[in-house]
Amino acid sequence: MVYSRGFRDAGSSMSSPEPAAAGHGAAILAFHEVSKSYPGRSGEGQAALHQVSLQVPAGRVVAIMGRSGSGKSTLLNLAAGIDIPTQGRVLLMGQEVSRLREAQRTRLRREHVGMVFQFFHLLPHLSVAENVALPGWIAGDPAAGVQERTVELLGRVGLADRAGDSVQALSGGEMQRVAICRALLRRPTLLLADEPTGNLDDASARAVMDLLVRLAREGRRSLLFVTHDASLASLAHETWHLHSGELVRE
Repeated sequence: MVYSRGFRDAGSSMSSPEPAAAGHGAAILAFHEVSKSYPGRSGEGQAALHQVSLQVPAGRVVAIMGRSGSGKSTLLNLAAGIDIPTQGRVLLMGQEVSRLREAQRTRLRREHVGMVFQFFHLLPHLSVAENVALPGWIAGDPAAGVQERTVELLGRVGLADRAGDSVQALSGGEMQRVAICRALLRRPTLLLADEPTGNLDDASARAVMDLLVRLAREGRRSLLFVTHDASLASLAHETWHLHSGELVRE
């Protein structure tokens, strides 16, 4: 698998970045006047984000709304340490991501971040349980613990009886529940969700979003999700809007 090598590159030969302790109310994720530009066809930088400031405290659910192309996915990539800002500072677990090497950012993300994607990104040749267990296998976690956690999570989302099935046999809503279980497997501190209900019908979307928010709150996890649906954003503690790369509090 292409992406598994990236996790292994951040192996035991490198000391793990030490995250700052995050107590109640502490910022798990913080953006300080962050701007991000990408090279344009003319050679000039095209701004995706402009001086964005945002804090996501421990246990907080935060929604980001915005139209397509407003910079929502760029913001999540910066939050996960997949990308680094052109200007400003992004702090994840107290670590400034732009000061970390790529392998260190990968390790920080692996240890503290769970990601839920719009298009699920499940592996079709693996079973439901194997898809959920995958992050634990990649990280080298004890097999018994991974199996126990997988069974627990699938039971929580009502898919215990589908553990051995192919993910291709699932409905869209069921696939997204599997993706949520996979994101929660290693008990991340921060959950990032990129339009997690974008490919679901209204009923399934509400059920999946209710589940994601409930599981995040039960585990005292921070959740940052982007959506275009105001009714789903209303489930969050606070909502922000992205307009042409600028972030405004609702």
